Amino acid sequence: MVTSGDNGFSPAARRQLEKELADLRAQREAMAPRIGEQERTGDAADQAEVLDRAEAAAYLDRRIADVAAKLEHGGRDSKGLLPDGTSVTIRYADGDEEELHIVTIPGEDADAFTVTSDSPLGLALVGAKEGDEIKYRTPRGETSATVVTLKPPA
Repeated sequence: MVTSGDNGFSPAARRQLEKELADLRAQREAMAPRIGEQERTGDAADQAEVLDRAEAAAYLDRRIADVAAKLEHGGRDSKGLLPDGTSVTIRYADGDEEELHIVTIPGEDADAFTVTSDSPLGLALVGAKEGDEIKYRTPRGETSATVVTLKPPA
């Protein structure tokens, strides 16, 4: 069960975020300037390499801050989104049904039946009840489906 201390993340999503944060910090540490590197002017290629690394370091710094904030405060405006671990079955117009699992953070074990809570389908399911028709945008255009079951995590 997800507790309020988990900021709405399942244990697997929290572990994945913590691993990502550790990996990002390790990458950033490995990228730290070498002694004397800032003082060296070198040729244009050397200067370009230093600039590229500075840009990459800035990106890593922003990503570290984003992941750390997500761990501390929860996902991007996670209020109102379906909670991690929600199970939903939808029926398409052709009668096909599909059971989907809502996740906050897609993990390594994500498959075709995993939907992120902030995806177009995940957002269309917010506030929906069994029997409701939902509409959402796909790469092929707008589509609709009927909610057959919607079960929050236990």
